[in-house]
Amino acid sequence: DSILAEFESVVDAVAAAVEIQRDLAGRNEALPEERRMRFRIGINLGDVLVRDGDLYGDGVNIAARLESLADPGGICISRTVYEQVRTRLPLEFDAMGEQRVKNISEPVHAYKVLSVPGAAAHRVLAARRKMMRAWKIGALALGVVALLAAMTLGGWYLKARSESAALEAFNREAVFPLPDKPSIAVLAFDNLSGDKEQELFADGISENILTRLASLTGMFVIARNSSFTYKGKAVDVRQVGRELGVRYLLEGSVLKSDGKIRVTAQLIDTVSGEHLWAERYDRDLENLFDLLDELTLKVVTQLEVQLTMGDHARLIAHETDSVGAHEFLLKARKAFFKFDRESNLLCRELAGKALELDPDFSWAMSQQGWTHVVEALYGWSEDRAASLREAEALARRALAANPKNQFAHTLLSRVLVLRGNLDEAIQMGRRAVELSPNDAYPIALLSHLLVWAGHPEEAVVLINKALRLEPYPVAFMLYFAGDAYFFTGQYSEAIVWYRKHLERGPKGSQAKLSWQFLIAAHVSLEQFEEARALVPRLMEEHPGLTLSEAERLIRAQPFKDYTFLEDHLEKLRQAGLPQ
Repeated sequence: DSILAEFESVVDAVAAAVEIQRDLAGRNEALPEERRMRFRIGINLGDVLVRDGDLYGDGVNIAARLESLADPGGICISRTVYEQVRTRLPLEFDAMGEQRVKNISEPVHAYKVLSVPGAAAHRVLAARRKMMRAWKIGALALGVVALLAAMTLGGWYLKARSESAALEAFNREAVFPLPDKPSIAVLAFDNLSGDKEQELFADGISENILTRLASLTGMFVIARNSSFTYKGKAVDVRQVGRELGVRYLLEGSVLKSDGKIRVTAQLIDTVSGEHLWAERYDRDLENLFDLLDELTLKVVTQLEVQLTMGDHARLIAHETDSVGAHEFLLKARKAFFKFDRESNLLCRELAGKALELDPDFSWAMSQQGWTHVVEALYGWSEDRAASLREAEALARRALAANPKNQFAHTLLSRVLVLRGNLDEAIQMGRRAVELSPNDAYPIALLSHLLVWAGHPEEAVVLINKALRLEPYPVAFMLYFAGDAYFFTGQYSEAIVWYRKHLERGPKGSQAKLSWQFLIAAHVSLEQFEEARALVPRLMEEHPGLTLSEAERLIRAQPFKDYTFLEDHLEKLRQAGLPQ
């Protein structure tokens, strides 16, 4: 329904537009009114991002909005175009002033091109003369215009009132208030192949779109763990919107067969329940990533998200063009999140196979690096220092391949803190959050780094942001929230989060830390009976957790300042923890 053209010369662009409208006007004169085709043309001068013959950027968006401001058969130009052509082409212009248009933050100063040779320009000038002649009977004309305006405004008012009522009802029942930017959850796409082996591939489609959207500064995107909670369930879109606190849902299905792929997607308004957009894509499997580019850009356009140039670059940046490498990475990630020794080794092997298909696949390098970090953390490594060296090498290789890979930044941040370089780790953590402002996990990990560094107030802000992005959080985020509140002295809130963490049945040192900080928080509130009642339960689950072991666990954490430790151990002693 439209044509986009790029010109090296703005004068050529306007001259071409004039010639097009002149030719169309001549053709239309020989046709009856109902068969005449009248097109609008908008022209803007600005930088564009060019990829595979497509144009992106604010320059394109402004041209599209100018087109909508033009009269049928007319031309509308921006001020930057006007300044270039007003003395170089024999045309006349009518200033329209500043125009507020969709998807553009600043007003656009627009001009109509009046002296277009042919019928288009004559209609504009004739309309002006007709208006002046009609001035004498203006009272009647104004009465009709007022009536039409009242009818139009009345319809708009009723629609706006209905939308406002629906939004009020949504906000009353929502678990979280809607953010002040377009908010969305990407649900797990359905696998229509009938082959359970393709389930992971369908999940990967959803995750890929989610990751792209999460990289945008102008959006609020719910994390995967929470949006996939509804996988395989018949959902009420309004209810999902209320539970996650988002205005929009993207859902769809995937069918992969014989080198072909069909993806259907639909965008839904959770306030009204209306389907805003739906589309089906049939492509060769080798064009999968171009399909995902197109689909994601369609969602962004529908939600009228203002994109920066950095956003554009992140949206169309492919981590790999190898579908096989992408599938191996999906399998590797699935194994990784089982967090057992065998699965960790399988993850490393699968990520290696992805790298055999694409040696520059930055995310596969990062995934391999995380297996070495986990190996060091869980005591599965015979040489902890060697594991951390390997993880760091993979992180730096990944960043060399793609400096904007937030996954690699987070990996390097974790390696650095385990080696005692807390300040540098925080810098890397902040960069990861900048690169993906809607990714809950880098935000949560950064919050805990700040606790260790002695900045718990900022940690509270960040962990709350992470928990908002992940309404159904993974266990470690609950523990991080407890620590952030504990070290700001908000002990009642800390107790809530530690208890939530322990309800998940965590194992290892994090569970022991959660128990001891929970007891210390009760003592800090002078709730001595509650604190003493917890000690037998702690000893039952962790028989070796004495005061000496509690101190060792604290000193194993990379705190910059351990001056709190003596007071902390005294609280545990008061609760009855043995020496």
